[in-house]
Amino acid sequence: MGKKYHLFEVYGIELEYMLVNHDLSVAPIVDKLMMLKEGEITSDVDNGNIAWSNELVAHVIELKTNGPTAQLNDLGQEFHKNILEINRLLQPLGTKLLGTAANPLMNPTTDTVLWKHTYSEVYNLYNAIFNCTGHGWSNVQSTHLNLPFYNDEEFEKLHAAIRLVLPLIPGLCASSPILEGNITGFADTRLEYYKNNQKKIPHLTAKVIPEPIFNKDDYYKSIFNPIKKAIKPYD
Repeated sequence: MGKKYHLFEVYGIELEYMLVNHDLSVAPIVDKLMMLKEGEITSDVDNGNIAWSNELVAHVIELKTNGPTAQLNDLGQEFHKNILEINRLLQPLGTKLLGTAANPLMNPTTDTVLWKHTYSEVYNLYNAIFNCTGHGWSNVQSTHLNLPFYNDEEFEKLHAAIRLVLPLIPGLCASSPILEGNITGFADTRLEYYKNNQKKIPHLTAKVIPEPIFNKDDYYKSIFNPIKKAIKPYD
């Protein structure tokens, strides 16, 4: 087991970016990017303070802190340096990174290509269960902020705060009003698809905002164990 950290002692940040051609069509060539960087196809790149890794689909790459970090002040510059490096590597391929929550032009039915290398068996299983050729799987990009807690007392405070903050985030950060070239009527269409993309096993997403549960035992009893039971037929 790794070291246990106290609340806000360290952070983990993950940013997902999409590889696109100059006309914004998706470019499922993350494996070529890894080859350009490492000389071989790999699922992870250790690039100092920032690591790169593949995702479910072959046109998305994740940049993340290379393990837990206590230093936030310079992370913006570190991520930016890696973005610039990736864009330099992609330039000869006519490709670059796209931020935002979703590609406004992508047709996931025709444009989705799953990652075919390391861990591909996991992605193929997801695809068999959920059919990942949809916006909720292949055309969503996220920012993840991972926070530790040391014990139930810290978990209670963190979980209560998260339940308050999560509903505010779409109002502050929504960036997907257009999909497949059409205005959807949602500022955060990504979230609309996200909440439905695992409806075959609804326990996985539930109502998106987590239930008011404030200790580890109750969390396992009310959330984790029902999820384990729900996914067992697909295991």
